[in-house]
Amino acid sequence: MEEKKSEINGHAGHKNPLPAVSTKSEKNSFKDRFMVFLKRNLLVLLTVSGVLVGVGLGMMVRNMNLSRAQMTYFAFPGEMLLRMLKMIILPLVVCSLISGAASLDTRSLGKLGGIAVSYFLVTTLIASSIGVALAFIIKPGVGAGALNTNNLGLEGVSSNRETADSFLDLARYHLVKEMNVPYGADADGMNILGLVLFAMVFGVALRKLGAEGEELIRFFNAFNEATMVLVSWIMWYVPFGIMFLVGSKIVEMEDVVLLVTSLGKYIFASILGHIIHGGIVLPLIYFGFTRANPFSFLSGLITPFTTAFATCSSSATLPTMMKCVEENNGVDKRISRFILPIGATVNMDGAAIFQCVAAVFIAQLNNVELNAGQIFTILVTATASSVGAAGIPAGGIITIAIILEAIGLPTHDLSLMLAVDWIVDRTTTVVNVEGDALGAGILHHINEQEMKKQRQQEQHQEEQELEEVKVEVVANVKAEEETSPLVTCQNQGDSSSRETLDDKDGVESVL
Repeated sequence: MEEKKSEINGHAGHKNPLPAVSTKSEKNSFKDRFMVFLKRNLLVLLTVSGVLVGVGLGMMVRNMNLSRAQMTYFAFPGEMLLRMLKMIILPLVVCSLISGAASLDTRSLGKLGGIAVSYFLVTTLIASSIGVALAFIIKPGVGAGALNTNNLGLEGVSSNRETADSFLDLARYHLVKEMNVPYGADADGMNILGLVLFAMVFGVALRKLGAEGEELIRFFNAFNEATMVLVSWIMWYVPFGIMFLVGSKIVEMEDVVLLVTSLGKYIFASILGHIIHGGIVLPLIYFGFTRANPFSFLSGLITPFTTAFATCSSSATLPTMMKCVEENNGVDKRISRFILPIGATVNMDGAAIFQCVAAVFIAQLNNVELNAGQIFTILVTATASSVGAAGIPAGGIITIAIILEAIGLPTHDLSLMLAVDWIVDRTTTVVNVEGDALGAGILHHINEQEMKKQRQQEQHQEEQELEEVKVEVVANVKAEEETSPLVTCQNQGDSSSRETLDDKDGVESVL
C-alpha cells in the first residue's frame, strides 16, 4: 500500500518526474534571461544593425547613379538625425553644466575641475606623442612626392595667415569662416566653449546666492531632466537615422580606391594611433585610478560609440553619452553633467593623434626634415589647439593649419586630409568620446573615495566627541562627590559615626 501510495503521489523510483520539471524551469529561465538581455540591449543591437544595413544599402544605391537631388533625398533621414542631436546640444550643455556646477560645493568643484583639466591635458599630450611617434615609424609621406592635389582632383587650400592670428582665432572661434576651408558645416556655429565657461560660472554664482538661488537651480534641474527625456526619445530614432547617414556617405564617395591607395599609410597610421590610445592607453589610465575593468565600463557605451562613428561629432554624441554613462555605468549625475560637456569641448585625444600624423605626413611629403624644436612645437600646438577644436565633423582639419603655420609648412596640402577625413574622422570621434567617458568614470571614483573619507572622518570626530563627553561626565561626577554639601555632610556624618564606634570599641576593651 505504501509503494502504491508513493507511486500515485509520484515519488517512486524511476517514475520521479522532478528532472522533467527542472528541465522546463531551465528552459523558462533561459528564455527569461534572453528576453531580459534583448530588452536591455535592444537599442544597441538596432544601432549596430543600422550601421551594417547602411553599408549594404549604400553599396546598392551607389550603383544606381543617383542625381544630386536624389542623393539629397536619400540622405534626408540621416540629416534629420544630425539636426535633432544638434537641436538638443544647446539646452543640454547649458542646463547640465549649471545644475552640475550648482550642485557641487565650491571646494569640490575646484578640485574636480583641476583633476579633469589635468586628465584632459595629460591624455591629449600622450595622444599627440603617439601620433608623432607613429608618423616617424610608418613614414606615410616618404616616397609620396608624386601625391599632389592635381592627381586626385582636389582643390588647394590657400592661407596667408600668421601663426599669432591662428591662435587668436581659437579664442574668437571664427577660424572656419575666415580661412575659407571647404567644409560641410555651418560657418557660424555655436560657441560651445563660451557656453561652457558661462554655464560653469553661472552655476557657481547661483550656489553663492544660497536660498535665493534655490528656485533657479531647481528650474535648471527640471529643465535638464526634461531634456534627457527628449534625448531618450531621439535615441530610438538613432538606428534609422544612422542607416541613412552611413549609406549616404558611401553613395557620395567618388574614387575611393585611388584615395585609399594613395593615402593608405596616412590612414593606417592615424587609425593605428587611435586603436593604441583608445584600446590600451586610456583603459590603462582608467584601471590605474579605479582598479576596475575598463572594458566592462566601455561595454555599456556601445550606443554612443556607434553614434560617434556615424555622426563624426563629439557634440552630437553628447546626449546619448550622458544618458548611457548615468544609466548603464551608474556615474553620478552631478559628475557626468559637469564633466562630459567640458570634455566634448576641450578633450580631443583622437583629433590630436591624426593632427600630429598629418603634420609629419605633410612635412615628409615636402621633404622637410623636422628638428627637435619643431617636433616639440607640434606636440604643444596640437595639445593646445585641440582645446579650441570644434566638436563637429571635420573640426580637427581646421586646427591642422595652425600646426602647419607654427612649424612653417605650407597649408595647400590640407586638401589631401579633407579627401580622406570621412574615414579617419570616425575613429577620431570614437576616441574623443571614449576619453570623455573614462574621465567621467575616473572622477566618479575619486569623488566616491573622497566621500568615504569624509564619512569616516565625521564618524571618527563623532566618536571622539562622545569620548570627550563621557570623560567630562565622569569628571563632573567626581567633582560633585568632592564638592557637594550633601555629600560633604554625609561624609562628615560617616566620619563622626566611625569615631563614636571607635570610642565604644575602646571603652569595651577597657572594661
